Amino acid sequence: MLLSLVLHTYSMRYVLPAAVMMGTAPTYVLAWGAWRLLSAVLPARFYREVDDRLYTIYQSMVLFFFENYTGVQVIVYGDLPKNKENVIYLSNHQCTVDWIIADMLAIRQNALGHVRYVLKDGLKWLPLYGWYFSQHGGVYVKRSANFNEKEMREKLRAQMKAETPMYLVIFPEGTRYNPEIPKVIADSQSFAEKEGLAILKHVLTPRVKATHVAIDTMKDYLDAVYDVTVAYEGTVDHKGQRKLAPSMTEFLCKECPRVHIFIDRIELKDIPEEQMYMRRWLHERFEIKDKLLIEFYDAKDSKRRNKFPGKSVHSKLSLKKTLPSLLFLGGLTASMLLTESGRKLYIKTWIYGTLIGCLWVSIKP
Repeated sequence: MLLSLVLHTYSMRYVLPAAVMMGTAPTYVLAWGAWRLLSAVLPARFYREVDDRLYTIYQSMVLFFFENYTGVQVIVYGDLPKNKENVIYLSNHQCTVDWIIADMLAIRQNALGHVRYVLKDGLKWLPLYGWYFSQHGGVYVKRSANFNEKEMREKLRAQMKAETPMYLVIFPEGTRYNPEIPKVIADSQSFAEKEGLAILKHVLTPRVKATHVAIDTMKDYLDAVYDVTVAYEGTVDHKGQRKLAPSMTEFLCKECPRVHIFIDRIELKDIPEEQMYMRRWLHERFEIKDKLLIEFYDAKDSKRRNKFPGKSVHSKLSLKKTLPSLLFLGGLTASMLLTESGRKLYIKTWIYGTLIGCLWVSIKP
């Protein structure tokens, strides 16, 4: 029985991080809402600058748990510029932690507050978060025939008009690569074969619509495109077959020892503008990803497995980047919960913030 208790306690290591990250959300929304009201009479750039700073505080707290708490080793390959840039970030997609990887790179460029996401439409209904991601410049899109190009272009143009720094994260596969759902992989490969494209093993055939709209709309605003390939160490079974990449819960339970991130910075001039040609270019980029992942997972020489080719850097995130945010948001939340009026405000923020957010996203893209 003691062993069972120990194992249960060990598996619950994600509870504290989850409780803090979720528990501070109402505090964050209240702080953001207060600033939104105060800035109503100010130029848009003042609102945006403080909004980015607030977002940096919250996401820095998140990264405290995903990096400092878990002790994961972040191994970076390729060229990650030290300076902030307006970029589109293209990555393979295999689990919910992929969103955090973008934050990991952005904070190393002091650009964490600039991260915006292209998200699938259903996520806009998330309590508090769904509404806020849209307010922060995120773009919700529907798949296939329901994709609304006009809405996406209008949202991006509004961001450019406001001179919003852009670190726009897109996952062109449209859904996660999941070895436990072979039908999705088989359908992706069948589509590629039908279209005369190379068949990919460790990634899905990318969809070009969101990528094309984003690059085409912002081509004079962007500095570069970051082509990012991510591999989570420990996701191969004893037979050498890929396993499911870690969920956020598993990651927080310290079940991923190392994350390998390969960055290729691409100049806009090297990307074709017409959608038909960009589609071919994007698929070629995913062919490169596939080769990197084949090397990572399937290399015949065991010494070449679990690493990408080329030089790498073990990038450790300093506590100075994350701990102050944790103490600040945690302290504010604890102060609120110590009083009866604070607890009432906290609960009302969860309830009414969620209701208002759902109403907002239902009438506004």
